[in-house]
Amino acid sequence: MFNRFFQLEKNETTFKREILAGVVSFFTIVYIIAVNSLILSEAGIPLEGAILATIITSFVGCLLMGFWANAPILLVPGMGVNALFSYTIVQSMGMSWQEALAVVFVSGLIFMLVAFSRFSKTLSESIPQSLKEAITIGLGLFLMLIGLEKGGIVEKGTNSIIALGELGDPQVLATVLTFLIAIILFMRNVPGNFLITVVVGTGLAWAFGLINFQQSEADAFSLSDYMGVFGAFSFDNILSLGFWIAVFSLTMVLVFENIGLVHGHVSFINRTDKFSRAFQANSVSALLSGLFGSSPTVSTVESAAGMAAGGRTGLTTVTTGILFLLSAFFIPVIKLIPNSAIAPILMMLQNIRNLNLSDLSESFPAIFIIAMIPFTYSIADGIAVGFILYPILKIAIGKAKEVSVTLYVIASLFLFNFVFHVLS
Repeated sequence: MFNRFFQLEKNETTFKREILAGVVSFFTIVYIIAVNSLILSEAGIPLEGAILATIITSFVGCLLMGFWANAPILLVPGMGVNALFSYTIVQSMGMSWQEALAVVFVSGLIFMLVAFSRFSKTLSESIPQSLKEAITIGLGLFLMLIGLEKGGIVEKGTNSIIALGELGDPQVLATVLTFLIAIILFMRNVPGNFLITVVVGTGLAWAFGLINFQQSEADAFSLSDYMGVFGAFSFDNILSLGFWIAVFSLTMVLVFENIGLVHGHVSFINRTDKFSRAFQANSVSALLSGLFGSSPTVSTVESAAGMAAGGRTGLTTVTTGILFLLSAFFIPVIKLIPNSAIAPILMMLQNIRNLNLSDLSESFPAIFIIAMIPFTYSIADGIAVGFILYPILKIAIGKAKEVSVTLYVIASLFLFNFVFHVLS
């Protein structure tokens, strides 16, 4: 049944490999439960409700991607997008969290109209290959930076933006040793290498005294914690200019960030034919996020960990989704898995390819995307800089006709968004 529905043989994978990849994906991304819930709580959403909202949103998103697109791409509330939700829409623009959830719902609806129309194909074809390649590489570097930070190998510098962490720190030592194990297992092509890395890394962290298995007791959750969040969006402010400015900003981020993310992921597994359905699943999940009480889901960069572990179909994603749902009963146990056991998987960068540097009008925008995504800690801002720079350089060298009308419009919208934030 699984082989026929998920087309395991056609995708050159096995049931066991997909399940293992799903488990690896889960342990790589499970931190989002705690992090996203905390950020949502700063918007005013009750913490207990935010935890359950994050779990349910991730569960449904992963199932949508798995069954509709049959792709090993995780759909969970996105880092950066949740910050936009809490710190910009709520705290800066003065909306309530209920109104912000309405913004998420409307943005998701617009996202769906784009994804289920021919416009999504037009958007994809309008983006030059150099920019697509740059987005893929930038996402990989961003993933590596997250891993380095989570493991304590790099930290905020006193005389520089980032600096080398304290190498004598037990967490850093545990991360380095775990990374060595991870890369050796990977190079030797050991089945389930990343899952083994998580287990061994957790053991090393315990040996270094980083884990106290008696540090917390089970938290009790009840549906009453969540009922005040589910379907709590408010459209009272829908006729205001601020509401639609928030919708425009969020939609810009969702559409263009996920075009890059989805394209990067389907390219990673050499199945670009899955782009359309994966993009559609992404849009539906984003809309439902507002209903479930969370910031929107994105095709997260951590999907690469499951793909690197062998995941090639939606069975990987469905497995991760089910584990998300079960995690509601095991929050204290999941929280015991240390950053030092997860960070090395994020650091396993594998998607760097060669860029054509012969045409500077192609390479300069690409290089800026690659640099700006990790340096700004924002996928959307990194993409925006490259998309604005690309038509400017083409016009400057007399090749304006090489830029599609759609890309001119996209670049103008990104530029308008930057200008608006400067003036507001």
